[in-house]
Amino acid sequence: MREENQFYQLTPDFVLDAVERLGWRTTGEYLQLNSFENRVYSVRVEEPAGSQIIVKFYRPKRWSEKAILEEHSFLHELESQGVAVVAPLKQQARTTLSLHEGLWCAAFPKAKGRLPQEFSNEDLTRLGRVIARLHNVGALRASSNRPLLEVESYAIPALEVVEPLLTPMLKERYLDAANAILEYLHEELEPRHFQRIHGDCHRGNVLQTDEPGKPKEFLLIDFDDFGMGPVVQDFWMLFRRDQKEFTDEIDAFLAGYTELRDFNRADLRLMEPLRGMRIIHYAAWIARRWHDPSFPQLFPQFATDAYWLDEVQALEQVRMGLGMGTLE
Repeated sequence: MREENQFYQLTPDFVLDAVERLGWRTTGEYLQLNSFENRVYSVRVEEPAGSQIIVKFYRPKRWSEKAILEEHSFLHELESQGVAVVAPLKQQARTTLSLHEGLWCAAFPKAKGRLPQEFSNEDLTRLGRVIARLHNVGALRASSNRPLLEVESYAIPALEVVEPLLTPMLKERYLDAANAILEYLHEELEPRHFQRIHGDCHRGNVLQTDEPGKPKEFLLIDFDDFGMGPVVQDFWMLFRRDQKEFTDEIDAFLAGYTELRDFNRADLRLMEPLRGMRIIHYAAWIARRWHDPSFPQLFPQFATDAYWLDEVQALEQVRMGLGMGTLE
């Protein structure tokens, strides 16, 4: 409890002292960055002059030391294989992770890039190549300390958290849709074929470099949800299947992806049910974090009738699309 209270109320002195202990002399300038799950700061350091690092304090009791180090190891492995990611920096103690007054913390170089406003088909083809390289490295070995993106350990516990919070008039509809989606995934997912994936590959975690005189490239950030799962999990957040542009966009993406890696288009049928599982898991994630003082402010509509109606409608839409074709 002490670590959690401290995590909720990090002070400038705490943050700057941590950075100094990690091995960087600070100028005293820092800025808190948007992050719901962890506490993340951009801190200006003295050397190199004018440079900044990103320091990340991990939410207490979420990940073990081994799980965090496995994330760091994967990032360094990706970086060494030429995949554009932001890998953690070596600290003064020659490790990438330190315990500072009960909180695990790590430092990263400040990524230089911008969030693309939209993706052209040419952009999606280039991004497909990046994700393929990520998955080629991910397939080289398994993870032993990260989550499995499957029904029993990932989705069912989330549904158990959500169920008591459901408004009575919508509870039956929600559970009918949720259980149909999870039953489908239970039948269709094959955990034996899972591999290391990003896990949270939405457009907000894709930066585009824009340095004068250099070609633009895509940079993948925030591997906090890295784990073992189907590769298509790293596809669906980039697209909406109900948009008229979906077929052209996924074709452009897969044109780049399949230059470097085989992909069975039949697996596209998993995109919408994986979205449904994420809807359930996201609601449980908010509920599990409700004691964090920032969450009631960030999600003021959570667990209201209006909130659950939106969730039910989203899940029912996913259920209607179960088993959709492969877009041949």
